[in-house]
Amino acid sequence: MGRILAIDFGGKRTGIAVTDELQIIASGLTTVPTAELLSFLKEYTSKETVDAIVVGQPKRLNNEFSDIEAEIRLFIHKLKEEIPKMEIERIDERFTSKMAFQSMIDSGVKKKNRRKKELLDEVSATLILQSYLHSKK
Repeated sequence: MGRILAIDFGGKRTGIAVTDELQIIASGLTTVPTAELLSFLKEYTSKETVDAIVVGQPKRLNNEFSDIEAEIRLFIHKLKEEIPKMEIERIDERFTSKMAFQSMIDSGVKKKNRRKKELLDEVSATLILQSYLHSKK
């Protein structure tokens, strides 16, 4: 069994989380500049067995897609061209940034570190992945 990787896609940065090989535990992996995301994923999937990539689906409260959805769809199209056999899933990511910020507070992350947007993106990706894993049970 391979890992499942989750993406919190952003205009500048993208948070990435990954499961263990048994697909039980979701952990933050890293944050990469979005411009380098495709090459990062190609390299990562060449070294690790990845069964699926979960991409957050940003929606507003009224259930409409956020403005960045067009960029995400373009990225997914390119991803399918570069890694054609990879399963790509989508999952609603509403409130993940707020939940990520609150979880950092709850876990005692110092205020100075909570200002680091890279950490917030990585935690958001982890929440997206946890939500995906929960939906599969």
